[in-house]
Amino acid sequence: MSKIRILDGGMSRELIRRGAELRQPEWSALALMETPDIVRQVHADFIDAGADVITTNSYALVPFHIGEERFRAQGAALIALAGKLAREAADDQPDRKVLVAGSLPPIFGSYEPERFDPARVQDYLSLLVEGLAPHVDVWLGETLSLIAEGDAVRAAVAATGKPFWISFTLDDGSEAPLDDPRLRSGETVAAAAAWAAGSGARALLFNCSRPEVMGRAVETASSVFHQQGTNIDIGVYANAFEAEEEGAANETLHGTRDDLTGDSYARFACDWVEAGATMVGGCCGIGAKHIHKLAHVLNR
Repeated sequence: MSKIRILDGGMSRELIRRGAELRQPEWSALALMETPDIVRQVHADFIDAGADVITTNSYALVPFHIGEERFRAQGAALIALAGKLAREAADDQPDRKVLVAGSLPPIFGSYEPERFDPARVQDYLSLLVEGLAPHVDVWLGETLSLIAEGDAVRAAVAATGKPFWISFTLDDGSEAPLDDPRLRSGETVAAAAAWAAGSGARALLFNCSRPEVMGRAVETASSVFHQQGTNIDIGVYANAFEAEEEGAANETLHGTRDDLTGDSYARFACDWVEAGATMVGGCCGIGAKHIHKLAHVLNR
């Protein structure tokens, strides 16, 4: 079996574990403002755990979290800092090649596809791309809820010459049909995979959804790529959120599951790899200990 590329895990809980203060609505952006050294330490923790890719702490650097006024006044500096911290951590590994992925989040809010505004999205994405570009190896549009968000990322990074990955979040509610996986917009995974096949993306990933819904999405994407003769990597990084929690992403702190230990998460990951995934990591609530277990189990 080819080597599985190990992604990092969720930044926010590791920041808290390291002693950073996080509060809503700024969330992980607050650590860039107040304790940037801890951000760098968390990147290093994930690398030490075995991550081949670390992701910039730029997910919350959007008006949805830090407000429009602060985004305009401080956004460029904070975005550049997020890129610099990740780059420093990656480069502090003389014997390993660690990639830095530039996080390009859903501009108008996580899990809120109805708020997407195609007339305004490039205005915000352009600032993120400009600030991160000197520091990243690959772009990662992540936690995207609809195909149009993926296409906006594709357009935003086109002139940089760097490869891009697109990661969609899935409908993982109790009513979600497991045999017909869908994005949170209601669009099918099959449609998202067909879009990805023609987009120029180097990888299609699924993130920030329960691990139970990921396997069928991987199978669906793999089938579409096989039918189209497309060679695109498939990746998964699930979250550990407790099911059916209420509250917007910038209003509350979601609880995490006690049952998703390193061992149980690794068992899910083995199933994803069996279904066709070549990249595996973790999202919210999946920490460095989980990543260490993945690296050991998947590439031993």
